[in-house]
Amino acid sequence: MLIAQITDTHIRPSGTLAYGVVDTAAHLERAVAHLQALTPRPEVVLVTGDLTDFDRPEEYARFRALTDALPVPLLPIPGNHDSTAGVAAAFPKIAAQAQAGKLNYVVEDFPVRLVMLDSSVAGAPHGELGTRTLSWLDETLSAAPERPALVALHHPPFLTGIRHMDLQNLRDGQALEQVLARHGQVLALICGHVHRTVFTRFAGVPASICPSPAHAVSLDFDPAGEPGFHMEPPGLHLHRFDGGRLVTHLSFIGQYDGPHPFFGPDRTLLG
Repeated sequence: MLIAQITDTHIRPSGTLAYGVVDTAAHLERAVAHLQALTPRPEVVLVTGDLTDFDRPEEYARFRALTDALPVPLLPIPGNHDSTAGVAAAFPKIAAQAQAGKLNYVVEDFPVRLVMLDSSVAGAPHGELGTRTLSWLDETLSAAPERPALVALHHPPFLTGIRHMDLQNLRDGQALEQVLARHGQVLALICGHVHRTVFTRFAGVPASICPSPAHAVSLDFDPAGEPGFHMEPPGLHLHRFDGGRLVTHLSFIGQYDGPHPFFGPDRTLLG
């Protein structure tokens, strides 16, 4: 099974640029083309939050228009730039599955159970799951202990060292860690929010943050550093499940020189 993850697309109304610089819609359009060109294609695309920049209906409509060409299911969850209500209105079929008072849901259609968590907090940049979501997660994982599961949310429950982003991370990460530690079938925890590829371990399992297909939060470990962004090569994550292990790849979006052969026609290594 091949699972694609995109995040933090920050779609704005037509004719506007994010921060006066970034054409986020053009970046998302290239990400969709990139996904369509992959061989084999992913079986599902997860969107781990911040679909929009200002949680406006026209932004969700533009996001839908840009991603409707994808021939596989698209599974979104809200980020801090979105809202539970906004994503629910844009994706009514997803909203119909929502649990525990937020846009939490589980997809059972694949070899890996996809457990999608809503960490958004109305009007705030930080994340919080809350006791209802955490209880639902515990019950959902307990219901199928033999089935491998992937857990997704927007806000990372761990510190990255980028201070201005860490101030906005998941506030009840310790409670989430306690829940996940009880369920050995969880393969990994995946997040967005930080606009960078980051890897660590959390609750004994691999945890990762996916980059944005648009702008990257600047890699700045200075506690006094000013928030900013760079236009680094855009990317997405591909999570490959082989029946026993989940392996995550960073896939740079765009056309790059290659492939070039290692071996010549006589099968000898090229000098």
